[in-house]
Amino acid sequence: MLVIESWVINDDSPVPVSSGMVPEALRSRIDSGQLETWLTSSSGRSLAFVTNTERAMVMLLEDEGDSGEHAVDPGAEGSSDGFVLSNGQDDEYPDEDTVPIREAFRLVKQIVATGSWPTDAHWVGDR
Repeated sequence: MLVIESWVINDDSPVPVSSGMVPEALRSRIDSGQLETWLTSSSGRSLAFVTNTERAMVMLLEDEGDSGEHAVDPGAEGSSDGFVLSNGQDDEYPDEDTVPIREAFRLVKQIVATGSWPTDAHWVGDR
């Protein structure tokens, strides 16, 4: 039996966000200076999106305390900074551990729609 999760943006309305609306919601948050967004599913999973407006770290965690898994950009070189967390911390990540922001929107949209990474996505487990 297929069970579809619903997802909410943690510090926004408790109303679930649809997969079609999630990219717009993320863009709106970025435009207002919120570069870190956490979504929580009805099954208790978490989806993190942290961006510097050009690249994004996308992480999927099964539950609290899970190391999870994150999207990667194989072969990307260098690193990028400007990933500002809600607590003010400014992180820098290797570009290989982040993806271009358009790809990040696609990944988050797919996970919200289906609960899984797109079949053509590159990701690694951190467990």
